[in-house]
Amino acid sequence: MGKNYKKHVAEMGGDPKKSAPVFFTKSRETIVQNGSFIPYPPQTDNLHYEVELVVALKSSTEIFGYGTAIDMTRRDIQALAKSKGGPWDMAKNFDQSAPCSALTKIEQAPDLSHAIISLRKNGLVMQNSCLNHMIWSVEEIIKHLSASVTLGAGDIILTGTPEGVGSVIAGGTIIGAVEGLASIEVSFTHG
Repeated sequence: MGKNYKKHVAEMGGDPKKSAPVFFTKSRETIVQNGSFIPYPPQTDNLHYEVELVVALKSSTEIFGYGTAIDMTRRDIQALAKSKGGPWDMAKNFDQSAPCSALTKIEQAPDLSHAIISLRKNGLVMQNSCLNHMIWSVEEIIKHLSASVTLGAGDIILTGTPEGVGSVIAGGTIIGAVEGLASIEVSFTHG
């Protein structure tokens, strides 16, 4: 999901008051496990990170658990597509573009209503917010998605990113965290 934190909508040039939910798809080839080394992806010179809360489903409406993900975006491809009014699928949906932590079952998850969500790049805090700053709650996100597509067991939803997105280069390491959940750490190598 895109456009789910007011400050991020504003930093990307949007109007939070007029922002509607934005959804896009990431295929199974996008998932990357914790501790992975990812080759810097082709066709981009501007790879951005976006830390996000993960919601994993056990049915169309029931939550299995939560995790932490980093939505990688080829920002230059996205900007070009937007400028031409075209879809920006290839900016988001490319191999190894969704590093995802281990999941914490809902029964074992802490109360996330005031959990801190953050991302460090090479040891420096780049994103730092609170999950209660989301425009749409997890339940509202599931309801919006269910109106358009059939959700089911095994689906995961990335719930949007707070402000502070930025670029990473080959040789860089990023760590995404949601307080109380497993974190996700990946490093980028020369492609």
